[in-house]
Amino acid sequence: MINAQDIKNGTCFRLDGKIYVVVEFLHVKPGKGNTFMRTKIKDVVSGAVLDRRFNIGEKLESVRVERRQYQYLYQEGDDYIFMNQETFDQHPIAHDLISGVDFLLEGMSLEVVSDASTDTVLYAEMPVKVQMQVTYTEPGLRGDTATNALKPATVESGATVRVPLFIETGETIEIDTRDGSYIGRVKV
Repeated sequence: MINAQDIKNGTCFRLDGKIYVVVEFLHVKPGKGNTFMRTKIKDVVSGAVLDRRFNIGEKLESVRVERRQYQYLYQEGDDYIFMNQETFDQHPIAHDLISGVDFLLEGMSLEVVSDASTDTVLYAEMPVKVQMQVTYTEPGLRGDTATNALKPATVESGATVRVPLFIETGETIEIDTRDGSYIGRVKV
């Protein structure tokens, strides 16, 4: 059991038979009344994000989780096959349990979070930033840099990203995997 005041980002706990992970938390001490924790929690199975308030001193059932590095090998149907970097065992992980799956390439390492008691995979996290080469984009027009206009570009994983007009085919860009947004151009 953990106390509500011990909640931090990444804390996992069981509530109403479901496992949740804390995405965001705020310790609130109003001028009048009791202190409480305002949180955003994510259901690890469905991915639904809820706003939840916990009173200080409230007990939550903790879930012991293990975080390990897994390497992506290949896709088989709807499952993605990963290899545990320590034991070299191969494990299938469902498509909807992987955040940022559109930017997944063979050989990438991801952090896989699993329930230590049942050894079931809860979710897999891509690195926040990835570098990918642009495989196709329309050429930008000269002098079109005054506006903040964006155009679609296809990257090597097959995903489409909105990039500034000056980006051309063959360039390497940095992408935020959480929302698929363009961060910047990478100098090689």
